[in-house]
Amino acid sequence: MPSLQVQRMPQFLWPLCLQVALIATSAKGQATADYFVGRKQNIYNPSQLSETQFLEYSNLSDGQHLREAVQKILIPRVVDTANHSIVRQYIVDSLRDLDWHVELNSFHDTAPIVGRLHFHNIIATLNPQAERYLILACHYDSKYMPDVEFVGATDSAVPCAMLLNLAKVLQQQLKPLQSAKLSLMLLFFDGEEAFEEWGPQDSIYGARHLAKRWEKEGKLDRIDMLVLLDLLGAPDPAFYSFFANTEPWYMRLVDLETRLSEKSLLERYVNSGVVQRDSSRYFQSQSLRSGQVQDDHIPFLRRNVPVLHLIPMPFPSVWHTQHDNESVIDYATTNNLALIIRLFTLEYLLGGK
Repeated sequence: MPSLQVQRMPQFLWPLCLQVALIATSAKGQATADYFVGRKQNIYNPSQLSETQFLEYSNLSDGQHLREAVQKILIPRVVDTANHSIVRQYIVDSLRDLDWHVELNSFHDTAPIVGRLHFHNIIATLNPQAERYLILACHYDSKYMPDVEFVGATDSAVPCAMLLNLAKVLQQQLKPLQSAKLSLMLLFFDGEEAFEEWGPQDSIYGARHLAKRWEKEGKLDRIDMLVLLDLLGAPDPAFYSFFANTEPWYMRLVDLETRLSEKSLLERYVNSGVVQRDSSRYFQSQSLRSGQVQDDHIPFLRRNVPVLHLIPMPFPSVWHTQHDNESVIDYATTNNLALIIRLFTLEYLLGGK
C-alpha cells in the first residue's frame, strides 16, 4: 500500500483517505504481559483501575468549569497578538492556582506574511524533578485568518480547556505526583498553525523548537509517552490507533470507554453492535497505519518518542472555517471524552504503585 501523507487536507477528501488507510484487521490488545514506554522502550505495567477506584474517579467532574474554560479561551488568539497573551496568561494562572509549576519556553521565529514573532510554549509540571513524565499536550494558538474571525473551538480551545479541567477535577488525586518519580506534564504548544501554507518551515513552530531543545538537553528520554489532543469537541468523533508501539495504550482507552458504557456513566451515549466503524463509540477498534496526520507530535515522533494522537478521523466539518465556534461544541461528547482521558491518566500514573 503506498504511503499516505495526510497534511490536514480538505474535509471532502477524508472519506477517500479513510478508505485507503484503514487497516481491515482490528487493533489488537497487548499480546504479551508487558507494556513499553519511552524512547528506550522500558517495561511499565500499570494495573487497571479497581472497580472501587473506577467508580470513585468516574464520579469526579466539573462540567461548569470545563464550559467556563472553553469560553475564556474562545477568542481569536493568533501568535504574538494581545488576545494570544490573554489566553496564555489565563492558562498559566489557572495552573499556578492549582499548585502546578509552570514555565514558558519562549523563542523568536519568522513566519510567512507576518514576519518575526515571539512564541511561548507553556510547560506545566507537578514535579519538575521527576525522572519520567506522561505528557498530555495540545496547542493554544489559533489560525491566522485575516478576513475571518476564527476562534478555533475544536482547534484547539476545547483540548486546552480539557487539560485545565483535568488539573482542577483531579487536584487531590494528583497531589502524590508532586514528589513522585513518575509524574504528569501538561504541555500547551504555541504556533501549531501555518500562516500561509502548511509545510516544514510554516507549521508546528513550538513543537519543532521544543523537541530540538529537549533533544540537546537530554530531556526526551524522560518522556514515557506524548498524548496529543486536537480537534475535539464536535459530536460523533471517531478515533483510531495510529502507531503500533502505542497501540496497547490506545486499547486502554477503548477498554475504559467500554467500562463506562457498560455502567451507563457516559452522557447521551448508546453502545450498539460491532461494525467496521462503530458509530456508537469514540475509540474505534481499528488501526490507521499508512495515513499520517501532520501535527505537533511529528518532531517528537521523529525522535522516537512514543505518541498517542487523539484526533478524530475525519476532521470536524467546521475545520478551518469561521463556523468552528462554540455552537459546534457538543458538551456531552466533550465531557465524555474528558472523563475517559482523566481515567486513562489516573490508571497510567497511579496504577504502577
